[in-house]
Amino acid sequence: MIKISATIITYNEENNIERCLKSLIGVVDEIIVVDSFSSDKTVEICSKYNAKVYQNPFESYGVQKNFATKKASYDWILSLDADEELSEELRSSILVFKQNAKMNAYTFSRITNFCGKWIKYGGWYPDTQLRFWNKQCGSWNNAKVHERIELEENTTIGKLKGDLLHYSYYTIDEYLHQINKYSNLKAEDLLRKGKKANIFTLIFKPFFKFFVLYFIQRGIMDGYYGFVIAISASYATFLNYVKLKHKLKVKQFESKDS
Repeated sequence: MIKISATIITYNEENNIERCLKSLIGVVDEIIVVDSFSSDKTVEICSKYNAKVYQNPFESYGVQKNFATKKASYDWILSLDADEELSEELRSSILVFKQNAKMNAYTFSRITNFCGKWIKYGGWYPDTQLRFWNKQCGSWNNAKVHERIELEENTTIGKLKGDLLHYSYYTIDEYLHQINKYSNLKAEDLLRKGKKANIFTLIFKPFFKFFVLYFIQRGIMDGYYGFVIAISASYATFLNYVKLKHKLKVKQFESKDS
C-alpha cells in the first residue's frame, strides 16, 4: 500500500488547525507541520495529533512548503492549508488511490466558505487544486503569493472525486486585511515580472475584474456575498497596481540617486 505524507504550514492557526488534522486521520501515514513560530496554541494542538512539527522562519509560501516537503518521509505528498479539510468523498477517493495508484499527480476541486456561505460562482468553484503528487515529479515554485507546484515534463495527472473544504474568511474585516497583506506581495511579483502601472491600469483593470467575476462568472448568483467578493477583488486589483506604481517610483528614484 502506498504511504502518504501530509504537509501543512502554519502561523497562529489555533482556530483552524484541529479541523484540518482530524480530516487527515486514517488517510495519511504522517503529518508534517512547518510552523513560523506561532504565539498561540497551534503547536500544542498539532502535538495532540502526533504531527511532526518543525519551526522555520517564513520567507515565502513556496519556500515554506518546499521545506515541509523535504521533511516528509514518503514520496507521495498531500499538501493542505491549515484552514482546509478533506470532505468525506475526498477522503474515500484518497483511500482508493492508496490501493491502486495510476498517475503521478492528482487534482481535486476546492469549495470555499466565505463568512458562513459556500461560494459556488464568481470563479471560486470549482477551484481546481493540484496538491497531491509524487515529490520526485515536481516541487513548489518560489512565488511570494499564489504559489503552485511545477511538475516535470510528461508527468501524468489524474483527478480525484470529492471537494477540499476551505474555510477562508469568517468576517469581511478579515478578508480586507488579507487583501491588503497580499497586495504587497502581488506588487512585488508584478515588479519582478516587469509590469507597468499607469492611469489606464488603475481605472480599467479593477473595473474589468469586477465585471468578469460578477457578471461573466455569475458571482451575482451568490447574492450579497457574491457582490462583496467581486467588489473586493476589484479593490484588490486596484491596490496591486497602486503599490506597483509606488515601487516603480522608488526604483526610479534610487537609480537616479546611484
